[in-house]
Amino acid sequence: MSKPPFVHESAYVDDGVVVGEGTKVWHFAHILPGSRIGRNCSIGQNVMIGPDVPVGDNCKIQNNVSLYKGVELEDGVFCGPSCVFTNVINPRAEVERKEEFRSTRVRRGATIGANATIVCGNELGAYCLIAAGAVVTQPVPAFALMVGVPARRRGWVSREGEILDETLTCPRSGERYQEVDGVLKPLKD
Repeated sequence: MSKPPFVHESAYVDDGVVVGEGTKVWHFAHILPGSRIGRNCSIGQNVMIGPDVPVGDNCKIQNNVSLYKGVELEDGVFCGPSCVFTNVINPRAEVERKEEFRSTRVRRGATIGANATIVCGNELGAYCLIAAGAVVTQPVPAFALMVGVPARRRGWVSREGEILDETLTCPRSGERYQEVDGVLKPLKD
């Protein structure tokens, strides 16, 4: 049985927005025209999305996050409180740069910690984990644990978000991984 979306009375959902079944849009959020929010998402307080931003199913966008045009979230992405996405490399208040917006794609299952900054033009790989406060200035491989300013890979994480030790076996699920030429992939049983 499908559940209709819930939109808090203080939120604004502009015309031309699609909000999926079971999604909740909380206090003071604003979703701009052309944006598409998937099913079973949670859009936190004071979140701004759009215009024209796609958000996949089962995403959680915590309080005080802005997803500008050019940002795309695949399914299962977690955006921690007050994480930041940029859209121009060299902004100036007195110089119009809308034609210079760079896209940022966040792949399935990625997690972005609280107060992390994602500089535009970079892709975040599937199931990566960006630590709280990290500043991403380059593309992030799938399953990478990124820490620091600027963010550097400090290890690998599993699909479940568990930090992997040298055995590359998830302590939660038992899933095993293999690293080949700096790329981590799940092993097939």
